[in-house]
Amino acid sequence: MCLRVGKHGGKIKRKIGNINGEDVFCSPIFTKELDENEQKHISTIVKAIVDTQAYIDDENTNPGYVLLLKKPDIDFYQKAVTKIVAIDVAKKFLNDQQALFEGYKNGRGLIGATAAISWEPRDRTFELISYRSKQHWGTKRQIDLKSVQQMDTNCPSTFDNYDARNHHNRIVPNSPCPILYGIRGNDAEELVIASTQVNSEPVESWLLFETNQGTDNHLQKKQIAHIHPFESVITEGSVVVNPFTIQGGHVLFTIKDTTGTISCAAYEPTKEFRKIVRELYIGDNIVVYGGVREHPLTINLEKFEVKHLTTNMVKTENPVCPICKKHMKSKGTKKGYKCIKCGETSVYPTIQEKPRTIIKGFYEVPVCARRHLSKPLKRMNQETQSDTASFNENQMTRHIESS
Repeated sequence: MCLRVGKHGGKIKRKIGNINGEDVFCSPIFTKELDENEQKHISTIVKAIVDTQAYIDDENTNPGYVLLLKKPDIDFYQKAVTKIVAIDVAKKFLNDQQALFEGYKNGRGLIGATAAISWEPRDRTFELISYRSKQHWGTKRQIDLKSVQQMDTNCPSTFDNYDARNHHNRIVPNSPCPILYGIRGNDAEELVIASTQVNSEPVESWLLFETNQGTDNHLQKKQIAHIHPFESVITEGSVVVNPFTIQGGHVLFTIKDTTGTISCAAYEPTKEFRKIVRELYIGDNIVVYGGVREHPLTINLEKFEVKHLTTNMVKTENPVCPICKKHMKSKGTKKGYKCIKCGETSVYPTIQEKPRTIIKGFYEVPVCARRHLSKPLKRMNQETQSDTASFNENQMTRHIESS
């Protein structure tokens, strides 16, 4: 998360939340950036919050905070969201920027914090996060599922709320964290409306965040030979090994371009998406989107686009003898066919085109399996909401996902 802190410079302000009964506002105008003394004062406040609130004992918790007087170049964000950034590289960058910072445990939180500050959105979404009162932390969340389903229908600019087929409530986190729910969408104003339609236990606080979720910021267009482990890529190729299912229900196939070949996978958690993948066939031309596994080098599919479908010819029966009008018998694998009555032979069986159930277009994993950064087809098919463009970088807190 990133907060831009300064001094309010005008009458224009916008409500972006409520904390313990007090409204929170942001401003598009700042009359004065903070000086070094104010930076140190804020650092003291932030450190105290991290020291008292972070669950340091959790093995997956590696927080960090960063304070900068000047916004760095977007390059750091691009590297963090598309590649692997080492802790030492991040610390050197921060020292060069004369930042105040501290990383806890393995220090990985410094990377995300620095990336959030350097983000310059070319595409953006919003998330409204509602928080629980402290006495409810760690207990089962009380949220009416039907109200979430109705909100999903009523608020078309929101996305990834509910997976009807897999009965998955996506707005609710799995961890015992202070968050009650989070609703994502293109329109910040509609998110506020959406939150009023969710029936739940009392909401102690809520905040609107500007985010890179649902933007595909993590993806890079690459030829197969240039793909490396842990990247997230878009690459185009032709299917050269038909989809097949391995133990665990995972579906694999292989594509190639002029530079090489690579395996693609739809894992069991992608549920019904695997059925669509199984409809691909050798010769189909597709564009795949996904993260890259190291061993073996495999693209974990987030979505794919069918650009061209090959004609699938299949054997329907053994050839008919032109003399006896009876079906010939096979002489063995790849040895052709022979009429047992008159001895007439044929090389080829009777074949015909098999209808394809898959058509050209995009296909994506279900909501229950979708990565936060992956752009849903719903967003790809929608026009950019005018309200999205009305927010600028000064106006809102930021919540940034890494790849």
